[in-house]
Amino acid sequence: MFLSSNKCEGIGECVKICPTEAIRLINGKAFSCITCGACFESCPNNAIFKNRYGGYIVDRAKCNGCGVCQFNCPVNSIHIEYPEGEVDFEKGVVDEYPEGEVDFEKGVVDEYPEGEVDFENNNSAKNSSKKGKAIVKGICARCGICTGACPVNARLDGFDLVEDKQINFLKSLNLAIPIPKDVKFDKKEKEIKRNCVVTDLENCILCGRCEYYCPTQAINIKTDQEGICTQCRVCADVCPADAIHKGVIDHGKCVLCLNCLKHCPNNAILEEDFKVNINKIDQETTGSIKSCLNCGLCADNSIGDSLKQISGKMRYDPSLDKDDEGIANNHEIAINTCPVLTLSLSDDPRIGLRGYCVSCGKCVRVCDRQEARSFKAIKWNGEVSDDCISCGICSEICPKDAITLKRGAIEVDHDKCILCENCGIHCPTDAIPKTTIAKKSIADGFNLIDNKLCMNCKLCYNICPEDAIIDREDIGIMVVDENKCIYCGACKNACPAKAFIFERQFENST
Repeated sequence: MFLSSNKCEGIGECVKICPTEAIRLINGKAFSCITCGACFESCPNNAIFKNRYGGYIVDRAKCNGCGVCQFNCPVNSIHIEYPEGEVDFEKGVVDEYPEGEVDFEKGVVDEYPEGEVDFENNNSAKNSSKKGKAIVKGICARCGICTGACPVNARLDGFDLVEDKQINFLKSLNLAIPIPKDVKFDKKEKEIKRNCVVTDLENCILCGRCEYYCPTQAINIKTDQEGICTQCRVCADVCPADAIHKGVIDHGKCVLCLNCLKHCPNNAILEEDFKVNINKIDQETTGSIKSCLNCGLCADNSIGDSLKQISGKMRYDPSLDKDDEGIANNHEIAINTCPVLTLSLSDDPRIGLRGYCVSCGKCVRVCDRQEARSFKAIKWNGEVSDDCISCGICSEICPKDAITLKRGAIEVDHDKCILCENCGIHCPTDAIPKTTIAKKSIADGFNLIDNKLCMNCKLCYNICPEDAIIDREDIGIMVVDENKCIYCGACKNACPAKAFIFERQFENST
């Protein structure tokens, strides 16, 4: 939650700028929604959901203004604006409402055209579209705009406080609800760790030697020069006559077994007129290399126990997948969600799966000249670079729901994160570090603002990194400039009214 320090002078700039009216002044100090989630838990229409910032949003298309969230708010932050005035449940009347008063015996609003208020069930019928729907306000979306608006820097993000300060502040509120015992606070900086085999791209020449010797085909190399020797030396390894040395064939020793031709990873060996020759050019090999990250996501997404991560290493038992159909069904999700797309079905039904690293170290040993493959402990403390645009793609794409947005940064749950690097692979600005060259880019999308739901708070306008949101002050609406929009989603994730109709598609760029 966001809170005010002792610096607060009650100026009220945060109150004015809050798009959901979730901040108010109490005894000259700014006080706001504590984002406890009581409204989310109690909403009978599932109209309140948790957004990517860790705050809560009201889906006005689902909300019928029943008021259950208002009744359950422990700090009385929520208020509801009805089309004809607010229902005052203490007085039993509709403020400034000419059609009638609340009849508590009948449990309805007399002659109320928009619907009935059922006090027994804390529910009301849907309002008519003619006069609009009730608007729930007072719920913090954690957009963070209040912190920048405070002229004395008195607004703080609770995420940034240590455990003792958070607990003492919550206790000082004397809330009607107890502080959850399972709330976790980080007293010191943590790091997420994962062990795997990585590639030193500066030393790697994309020869394909590691890929050839990998027993589980967990390394994928693509070169731009098909049919050209990459200096992998596999031909020399498989030659039974020891006729190949430093990429040169000794035709006096060659017995034309064609073993080198069959095993050449790049199809660079040709046979003609009873001689085999290696097709070489003096040119640097270009392309890409991807290998299993050993993150274990595939094991989590597989059905059954055939694929597991044991002591930090991937292990697979094909005997536990009964037949070909069982293999496909059990691992379909795992294959489709592999961050680097190395996992796939094997052509050999006895093998079942391929593309998962078993940490045998064979690739490290065979890369004896370039020494480009090595075991490494990958670490990440959750920090991102200044290039972060708060688009929220990382939070959307995270398979473990471990990322919460902050303005210009992210908050990572170290207990959930498995370092699958999905966030870094999809990050449009490369603000998140990653070890793989795998990359997905936004290919296309659709973005539209539903102005019936828009609150005109201008959060989308202020956060858009491409200036693709236009403020049409002349007609009082916000519109999207499709010529500028890159479909990053920053506007959608910041919107406190769920007013964006948004879609996007990704494509593999490496």
